[in-house]
Amino acid sequence: EVQLQASGGGLVQAGGSLRLSCVVSGSTFGDAAIGWFRQAPGKEYEGISYINLNDGNTYYRDSVQGRFTISADNAKSTVYLQMNSLKPEDTAVYYCAAVSGGDYNSGWTAEEYDYWGQGTLVTVSS
Repeated sequence: EVQLQASGGGLVQAGGSLRLSCVVSGSTFGDAAIGWFRQAPGKEYEGISYINLNDGNTYYRDSVQGRFTISADNAKSTVYLQMNSLKPEDTAVYYCAAVSGGDYNSGWTAEEYDYWGQGTLVTVSS
């Protein structure tokens, strides 16, 4: 069974940085796409970035392009989300999710992902 463990959230001032980690276990790490989603209070899940571990391609939502960087450490079976220049509107619970590398369509919708980690709260104060 695939399991994901997200961590790294916290409280940070606007303009600050955080790095989220997502440890993936119980699978062949390289054969997956790992996505980061967030859910702000009263809002739906929003896919913000994902990486295809088969080819290393990365994708970003416009709202985080240039500020967030997704990366993977195969040796540690971990995907990171480096978040810089944080804004109050980035405040949300952040989740990582996984889907088999060949089984997703756009990569942006929660329904495409089969496995989810628990959320980690990111709070950005103004």
